[in-house]
Amino acid sequence: MRHTISVLVENKFGVLARISSLFSGRGYNIESLSVGETIDPKTSIMTIVTTGDDRIIEQITKQLNKLIDVIKVTDLTEVDHVEREMVLIKVAPKQDDKAEVLRLTEIFRGRVVDSSPKTYTVEITGDESKINAFVELMRPFGIKEFVRTGKIAIAREGFKK
Repeated sequence: MRHTISVLVENKFGVLARISSLFSGRGYNIESLSVGETIDPKTSIMTIVTTGDDRIIEQITKQLNKLIDVIKVTDLTEVDHVEREMVLIKVAPKQDDKAEVLRLTEIFRGRVVDSSPKTYTVEITGDESKINAFVELMRPFGIKEFVRTGKIAIAREGFKK
């Protein structure tokens, strides 16, 4: 099963390396990883997406909690939460298809962040299924390049799953 784990850490040199080596050293895969400073510049939040059964996730959580620079570990899969990803996708539509690319971008509540005579670069933010759907719709128009963030997530206040 896929799990989204939020890890609050001290914002110090080497923390990311220690956490990623914890995963690789035990043969666990990180599907996506996002890290950013919190409102307190002394701490960062890591959102890690990984897969495993309950035993594996429990083991990962215990091992993370043992690391000195880790403040708090939360398996967001267990709580009601909001999650988002972002994709920047560069599309090279034919002249006749440019209006359709713009229409689909609007439907997906995206925006064109750059354009050239031959390409549009579109930004889409949403959950994983929305991002996947948009990418699939853009394929026939000629995707030149795309980059995708990892998942970021935050627990909702006052709600339990």
